[in-house]
Amino acid sequence: MISFLDGELVEALPTQVVISVQGVGYLVQIPLSSFERLPALGARFKLLTHFVAREDAHLLFGFVTAAERDLFRLLIQHVTGVGPKLALAVLSGMSVGQFKTAVVNGDINVLSKVSGLGRKTAERIILELKDKVGVAAAWEMAASGRNDHQTKVNDAVLALLSLGFKQLEAQKAVREILSQAKTAEIDTEELVRRALKLLA
Repeated sequence: MISFLDGELVEALPTQVVISVQGVGYLVQIPLSSFERLPALGARFKLLTHFVAREDAHLLFGFVTAAERDLFRLLIQHVTGVGPKLALAVLSGMSVGQFKTAVVNGDINVLSKVSGLGRKTAERIILELKDKVGVAAAWEMAASGRNDHQTKVNDAVLALLSLGFKQLEAQKAVREILSQAKTAEIDTEELVRRALKLLA
């Protein structure tokens, strides 16, 4: 397994780079998110990698951040029908944070806008990854202080998750209650209380 390359950036295109490491040029496929963070040509830098060995080719995929590589691995290892090419398309179409938010919110429409990603695959991604990225991403979203409404929703969903409810049913219950009540009039504690009654 090649974990990273530390060398000189020789060539940089939106979909691939060539890095010279001790006289050997490595061709590495990258997502657009990493391309935007590359240094100038000739600069020395470290690129995190994931190596894929196939019958017809040995391929290297590169990422500027660990979060990008983690998401890439999560997609190709845990989602049926998603290979390296589609995983790169996801990273090229949205940030890691946007992806996690879409999974947490079960937002099929956002995911299916990614080039090459159909609605069925988007549904499968949410189904197969919600328990792996959902809780952590929800905590991140809640901690980021996006707005009172979103924080309230995330806190309520997290509370229900900690009580053993599944993420999708918790989100559905919270949304249903909020659609019936004015958000300003209900705090997180009351939201959880009403959701428990609904789920009971």
